[in-house]
Amino acid sequence: MRTLAIDLGLKRIGVAYSPDGSIVTPLPAIIRRNRDQAAAELSALIAQWQVQRVVVGIPMAQQSEDEMRRRVAHFMGLVAFGGEICYEDESESSLEAEALLRGEMRYRRDGRIDSMAAMVILKRFLKI
Repeated sequence: MRTLAIDLGLKRIGVAYSPDGSIVTPLPAIIRRNRDQAAAELSALIAQWQVQRVVVGIPMAQQSEDEMRRRVAHFMGLVAFGGEICYEDESESSLEAEALLRGEMRYRRDGRIDSMAAMVILKRFLKI
C-alpha cells in the first residue's frame, strides 16, 4: 500500500513515502506559510504519489493526544484526503532523525530533519 507519513509542525511539515511497505524515503519538507497553502501542497503530493494511506505522527505520551488528533483531523479535512489515516507515536523522532544526520550536514531549518523524522515515524508504523 502506498503510504505517506507526515511530521506535522507549525513551520514545516516533514514528509516520507513508502511505495510498498518495505522501503521508506524522505521527501522534501513542506515549508508552511499558512494552513491552506500547506494543505494544498500536501494534497498535491498525495495525488502525485497516488497515496492510499497517510500516517501522522502525534505525541501519544502527552495528555493532549485527543486535542492533537482533533487538530490533525481538521488539517486532513483541508487536504480532503479520502484514504486511510493512521496515527503513530512521534516521541523522540526528531532526536532520532538528528542522530541519523549527525556529521552529514550543518543544522538548517530547511525541513530535512522534519522529513527524516517523518521517515522514522513511517518506519515505526511499518515495523521496518
